[in-house]
Amino acid sequence: MHDPDRRRAHAGAQTLKIITLNANGIRAAARKGFYPWMLRQNADVVCIQETKAQEHQLTTDITAVPGYAGYFLDAQKKGYSGVAIYARREPDRLVRGLGWPDTDAEARYLQADFGPLSLASIYVPSGTSGPERQAVKYEFLKRFLPVLKEKMSEDRRYILCGDYNIAHKEIDVFSPRSCANVTGFLAPERAWFDRVVGEIGWVDAFRVVNKELKQFTWWSGWPKAWSNNLGWRIDYQLVSPALQQSVRSASIYKGERFSDHAPVTIEYDVDWSPP
Repeated sequence: MHDPDRRRAHAGAQTLKIITLNANGIRAAARKGFYPWMLRQNADVVCIQETKAQEHQLTTDITAVPGYAGYFLDAQKKGYSGVAIYARREPDRLVRGLGWPDTDAEARYLQADFGPLSLASIYVPSGTSGPERQAVKYEFLKRFLPVLKEKMSEDRRYILCGDYNIAHKEIDVFSPRSCANVTGFLAPERAWFDRVVGEIGWVDAFRVVNKELKQFTWWSGWPKAWSNNLGWRIDYQLVSPALQQSVRSASIYKGERFSDHAPVTIEYDVDWSPP
């Protein structure tokens, strides 16, 4: 078992290592070797989206990962949506949902509070199945914007991890021209992200330290999309401005394939130890 109380010093601060992954089925990701990889990473917190399972359906290799406490929020519909958080220390408080019955039935928001720091696993609706779900997505984005504003005004630091189902900038898709009329890169969606970052002030932690091209986190089922890296970056860790200078490193793991998404790992110089 990994030591839950271990500390990694860096420049006089503690390093907080966070991984986020849309698993596209937590049981499928487990079969593909995600959990042995996760344990090797020695992360402090791991946020999962699209668990596609009820907690009672999960085996102990998923619910009782050595060294971690696991928290799961399940959708009412079986085999659909769902989010989870694994943490090396027990949170002071868990927030299950956003308080919206329709959205909370789909299990899209789980927040864990550790002292003045809050971490959330977020799964924004996708519009890929058609106009009806795109309308649901737009409604979610509209309602979520005031929530993001409110959180910014709180005396807390936030790290909001998850699959936002939006590629923000042209650099975040393999071909801006090809993707221009595709859900996830539509002008209103990108304008929403502009407001989140530019107007409200949330920080895309990955881009604080990694400005490289072709940094994608999701690949469609098109032939050779994965092998040719024809992807999108739609998985983020959005952080409070106070955490911007603490971002130490950011990477996307493609050595193994656990899902149609790849894990995003970011390290912060943040002391999250108990008071």
